[in-house]
Amino acid sequence: MSQPFVQPFVLGPFETNSYLVSIGRRGQPPQTGQHCWIVDPSFEPAPLLDHVRRSGLRPVAIVLTHAHVDHIAGVSEVRSAYPEIPILIHEAERDWLADPLLNLSAMMGQPVTAPVPTRLLRGGDTLDLEETRWRILHTPGHSPGSITLVHDPSHQAIVGDALFAGSVGRTDFPGSDHATLLRAIREQLYTLPESTTIYPGHGPRSTIGREKASNPFVRA
Repeated sequence: MSQPFVQPFVLGPFETNSYLVSIGRRGQPPQTGQHCWIVDPSFEPAPLLDHVRRSGLRPVAIVLTHAHVDHIAGVSEVRSAYPEIPILIHEAERDWLADPLLNLSAMMGQPVTAPVPTRLLRGGDTLDLEETRWRILHTPGHSPGSITLVHDPSHQAIVGDALFAGSVGRTDFPGSDHATLLRAIREQLYTLPESTTIYPGHGPRSTIGREKASNPFVRA
């Protein structure tokens, strides 16, 4: 049986969780030559890229949970290392990579842009990595195009900045909406099995069951 490995790399001044997703077989770690995804490459992604090279993995996609600057700042550097790698993002944020006002980098005084996306995603789409299939949930509120990547057989979900251990994503940014975020959490994330491990955009991982029971911002 194929088993996804979701490995975090804490990068940049916002301590963003950038993820390397790879697939092992029969309980073994991923092997040289296997495909992987790079999810939300943040500022200074060299540690992640060095690990990819040492491991002999083959990146086949940059998948973005949303297009705020701390989740896209490393896209251009990854593209420089792997010029043909496609960039995937929800259709609601198709223009955000090239617009410092939308991706919030203009607020920092250091405008950041990234190459245009290769594929636009929608809720309900699926993505395949090796023998595994992942569902795309549209989980807006923190941003209009926020998505969650769900691997149902292993009960794992990469949730971006929608839900954190003991918290939720900020909704005071342009394009954010608090009521929309709470609805997405209740109707999309909290309907996942309680044993599902969530990998957020910042901070430690948690489970759906733990957040339903104790998250002070959104109870089940």
